[in-house]
Amino acid sequence: MRQVLIDRELTSEGPRRAGRGSAAAARRSVKVNCAESPLTWLHARGHLSDRQFDAGERLRTDWERAQLAPAVTMRWEPVRFGGGERNLSPTERQIAAKERFDAAIAAAGTGLSDILWRVVCAGDALAMAEKALDWPVRSGKLVLRIALDRLADFYRIR
Repeated sequence: MRQVLIDRELTSEGPRRAGRGSAAAARRSVKVNCAESPLTWLHARGHLSDRQFDAGERLRTDWERAQLAPAVTMRWEPVRFGGGERNLSPTERQIAAKERFDAAIAAAGTGLSDILWRVVCAGDALAMAEKALDWPVRSGKLVLRIALDRLADFYRIR
């Protein structure tokens, strides 16, 4: 996995994104890998099982293959896929990925699909997702684990 390491000031709320003030040398700092997804971060620190991590990666793969991320302008690049669905055209593969993504989100359930989309697809940190969903602090990890277990059942990951 590619690493993009930068120094960020360490505050009581966590790493600060932009350096403020002139006494930066006296402050504590931390190296942050900007290329690491929240799901990878949780798995690397033992908060998610391999099964849960694989389920999240499958959902993210379907999200990317279906090209569901918002775009500012029209997309001119060709749809590129490899593997699995050899008899389908690129457009049909994209449609199949969209159908799998929709079915996986539906299998997770109404209350769990929000945290899945925010953390797995949009790449929001758990704290940001909890705040956006107006949840209590530190509740997101438990709910995310339940949602990923349901996803693993949907994708038949053992």
